[in-house]
Amino acid sequence: MSHYSGDMPYLLRKLLYLLASLLTIVSATFFMMKAIPGDPFSTERGMPPEILEALQEYYGLNDPWYVQYGRYLKSVVTWDLGPSFKYKGRTVNAIINEGFPVSATLGAAALLLALSIGILLGTLAALHQHHWQDYICMLTAVIGISVPSFILATLLQYIFALKLGWLPVARWGSWQHIILPAVALAALPTAFIARLTRSSMLEVLQLDFIQTAKAKGLSRQAVVVRHALSNALLPVITYLGQLTVNILVGSFIIEKIFGIPGLGQWFVISVSNRDYTVIMGTTVFYSVILLSMTFLVDLLYTWIDPRIKVNQRNGS
Repeated sequence: MSHYSGDMPYLLRKLLYLLASLLTIVSATFFMMKAIPGDPFSTERGMPPEILEALQEYYGLNDPWYVQYGRYLKSVVTWDLGPSFKYKGRTVNAIINEGFPVSATLGAAALLLALSIGILLGTLAALHQHHWQDYICMLTAVIGISVPSFILATLLQYIFALKLGWLPVARWGSWQHIILPAVALAALPTAFIARLTRSSMLEVLQLDFIQTAKAKGLSRQAVVVRHALSNALLPVITYLGQLTVNILVGSFIIEKIFGIPGLGQWFVISVSNRDYTVIMGTTVFYSVILLSMTFLVDLLYTWIDPRIKVNQRNGS
């Protein structure tokens, strides 16, 4: 009982920070949308002024900003994000329910690729420091960081779809459709994870407990897997929140290039259409996911390294 009561102040602070961050994002999104000139209906050619006025009145766009803001906050709290202005008969909730499973599948594949390949490259580079394995792994990481995802996506389509014909060039349907966009989406985070793992692994391998494990006669594989790797991955765990951000934001462009009907593509289309409710709804939805991921990473990190929790309580 005392264990949980001792953790509550730390967890409560994190939760309050999450809620405050979400309120800030929700408010900023609303006021930025209001600052954009025009409205979703003014782009319609030949629309009579009286119909335009009726639409604005129907959707409450003529109400004072504080009335609209209050209505918006209520919709977020009740998770009833309202109708789409551009897609008649479609609600924002329905669009999210339709598009997010596709984006989640793509994101999960990219996340798995980034973690597995990044950790493997970083570990291999650290264990063979200043040898050819190290140089090749880090060169691969530099290429991953340097080449933008949209250029890599186009290159992958040209080589593996158009030239070789091994994989579909675009669209969504089978597991083959996941490979190229997942690789393009995972390239940048893979490179960061590889560099982060290498740096952390080199530092951990010099620590006293590693030297002690070696002195006890443990094999190199046992030392790396049982002792070094678990400690070297702490910075990678911390990066998981930012990794989620990179993958979700990067998926907007990738989904557009590959014609994937995910939530990212809906967001891009809604921006060009000034579909305010879809823009704000998807922004809030992604914010909830990202902040929740950050919260879970904090919990995981403090569970792995309890010193973080102690330092937070002591204010250091």
